[in-house]
Amino acid sequence: MSVFQLLEEERNYSKLFYAGLVNGIGDRFSQVALLSLLLYLTGSGLAVGIAMAIRLLPFLLFGPIGGFLADRFSKRTILMAADFSRIIFAVSFVFIDTPSMIWLAYVSSFFLAAGEAVYAPSRRSIIPFLVNEQNLNKVNALEQVMLGLVLIAGSLTGGAVTFLFGPDLTFWFNGLSFLAAGLLNSRLPCTYSAKGEGKSTPLSSMKPLSLIRTLLYTSPVLSVIFLFEITIPLFNGIDNVLISVYAIQEYRLGEFGVGLFYGSLGAGLMLSFLVSPRIYCRHIEIGLGALIAEGIFLGLLSSTASAAAAVILFIMMGFASGIGNTCFDSMVMKECPKMHQGLIFGLLATLSNTILGISMFGAGMLLEWIPNRILGLIGAVGFIAEGVMLLAFNKKISNKTENSLKKPV
Repeated sequence: MSVFQLLEEERNYSKLFYAGLVNGIGDRFSQVALLSLLLYLTGSGLAVGIAMAIRLLPFLLFGPIGGFLADRFSKRTILMAADFSRIIFAVSFVFIDTPSMIWLAYVSSFFLAAGEAVYAPSRRSIIPFLVNEQNLNKVNALEQVMLGLVLIAGSLTGGAVTFLFGPDLTFWFNGLSFLAAGLLNSRLPCTYSAKGEGKSTPLSSMKPLSLIRTLLYTSPVLSVIFLFEITIPLFNGIDNVLISVYAIQEYRLGEFGVGLFYGSLGAGLMLSFLVSPRIYCRHIEIGLGALIAEGIFLGLLSSTASAAAAVILFIMMGFASGIGNTCFDSMVMKECPKMHQGLIFGLLATLSNTILGISMFGAGMLLEWIPNRILGLIGAVGFIAEGVMLLAFNKKISNKTENSLKKPV
């Protein structure tokens, strides 16, 4: 099934898809322009690390709130409110023109991230209600295509527009993209609210922490995914910061290089759609194998002097990442009851983005003392080591579960 055939079959999801595509492209336009502006004004990787960390740290507070709201109120209303409320902060970046105004970048980045933290759990948890169950894995693979299109159209084109016309145009475009996305989300069915999204379950009366403990205890798959969300961001923050640093400081490609490398990641995510919808079993093993492959590509990137080779390696990293993301998202949606997925996705976003933000801040600081490529190699080793350990852990708990099922009653 092609992308367009799937969108035609899942018409309710297609509205969510296009809304995510529009605001994602606008946000990427803005991110490329902002990071390039910070490097221009300060010349420091630390400023980049701080800006990227600030966009993720609000998930520590607002991620659980977003999950709580997603399970109790209309998801459509939450999506619309999150889009419309971010417009003013998106356009505020146009006032940053001197180093003394950098504080505004940090403040607006914080509130943009807060809106995303509320938005993300509702967006991900509404998907099982919008699509046919047999298409769930295909739709999660299509989510990676959307991310790929966002990276290509938003980052590559955003880098070119920033280079040719300056950053202000991209900031205005970002504000308009949030407006357009909010209008698209307003066309989603209004019945997807707490009272209409499924029957109660024996878990419904539990408090959030007790519910999470019960789900992790009864589902080894969710246990592995939670460990993944806690450990991998420790190293993922390194390569996130290094994308801009590599483009500008190592390969001397300027703002266009930042967009080119992000666009290459996007191309890899789109290519993953050729494989991900065909995965019907062993999602965790395949996802962790993709993580190890991503680490290998990152290690090769840290040693190549060729910009062309770097583009190819970024494509391969995106390809592996897309497969892994599809596998993990599909398993969460299959293992967790629908009416509690807002809580789970909110918690996962809180864990991964908070740790990722801390990692980005740490990576920005380390770049003041450690060469760029050495830091990239450290991140690659971390990916591979974590993938191997999680594979071993998954095998151990799978064997334990099988043995317990074989015991006579």
